[in-house]
Amino acid sequence: MKAMYKSWLKAAIIRAIRTFAESALAYIGTGAVGITEVDWLGVVSAGAFGFVTSLLLAVATGLPEVEQPKGERTEPPDADNIAANE
Repeated sequence: MKAMYKSWLKAAIIRAIRTFAESALAYIGTGAVGITEVDWLGVVSAGAFGFVTSLLLAVATGLPEVEQPKGERTEPPDADNIAANE
């Protein structure tokens, strides 16, 4: 169980770091012409928001790249499948 937790935490942090970078790059590309015109506090803020959001989504929905114990779902249920099974 401890090994599974470590692998989940590693995957979640890697995903969150990637999301941080994507969010920061998107913020930089919103109007700065030169490196001195970049609002670096805004860049870090946007990146941090992406980081936290990524971690919360990983907790809420799981991570498909981490093997789940038998019987646990890795993705939210599909609405069409729920309707078909009722």
